[in-house]
Amino acid sequence: MKIAIFEISGWEQEYLAKALDEENQVQFFDDQIQDVDPKLYTDSDVISVFIYSKVTAEIISSLPNLKLISTRSTGFDHIDSEYAKSKNIQVLNVPFYGENTVAEHTFALILSLSRNVHKSYARSLRNDYTIDGLMGFDLKGKTIGIIGGGHIGQHVIRIAKGFGMEVLVYDLNQDNFLSEVLDYKYTTLDELLSTSDIISLHVPYNKHTHHLINSENIKIIKPGAILINTARGGVVDLDALLYALDHKILAGAGLDVVEGEELIQEEKELLTNQKNPEKIAQLIKDHILIKNDNVVFTPHIAFYSREALQRILDTTIENINSI
Repeated sequence: MKIAIFEISGWEQEYLAKALDEENQVQFFDDQIQDVDPKLYTDSDVISVFIYSKVTAEIISSLPNLKLISTRSTGFDHIDSEYAKSKNIQVLNVPFYGENTVAEHTFALILSLSRNVHKSYARSLRNDYTIDGLMGFDLKGKTIGIIGGGHIGQHVIRIAKGFGMEVLVYDLNQDNFLSEVLDYKYTTLDELLSTSDIISLHVPYNKHTHHLINSENIKIIKPGAILINTARGGVVDLDALLYALDHKILAGAGLDVVEGEELIQEEKELLTNQKNPEKIAQLIKDHILIKNDNVVFTPHIAFYSREALQRILDTTIENINSI
């Protein structure tokens, strides 16, 4: 079987090579699939990608032997799965790998904001060690609103309970038994936004969750709340987020993802977008957001622990061996 694996290097490449090389012909590419000449992998039976590879209908149609697209992520909105299905090509993901990993990162962002860790560090770089404006707040007794009560959300609930927090959850699929066991309450999205001190997003990105937080409902958020997004950038309307920060609706935001994050590239990548003013405007907004000292930004690394990555690779190996 011929396998092409993209966006991978270092120990992860070695790990996959050891597991797959014996009975297969495996090619590895550091680059995203759209940046690699299809002629180099045109006879592949399997391709494996990460979130920055855009597996379009055009790419899929250029691979006549393709049987499986294995993404090393939970989300698969970067793959034209409908087109793949029409060609009887399987699309497999990694449904569970980093629930606790993402939940722990969520609280890293929360604590960075609640105790002004990021703001203090930024001051220290300017040799400013004053404490004016750095008073934080305790998590104990505060209400955290979790949008998306799935596997990651449940880990966030458990951690929040460890801090002595009250927990509200908005989810279309409700588990009343679990809510009793973990001691949280289901509520509407509007009530969650208007009563939570901290709002944390844990939903997949699709047509139903696109701009779930938007210019209308962001105005009902409890003044002074903080927003955490470790889900997908498109779940939050960037313009609405900037408005909420500018108008002090939100006291801060912890973002591992941001709408248009794929545009935050090296300067040489910016040159390729110079004829697209909308993308340039988006990029500028992103940089304005990131430079706000009430915003803690990490570059999509909530999943990024050694243990989580190994679980991703193990599941990918199982997916590839399943065909």
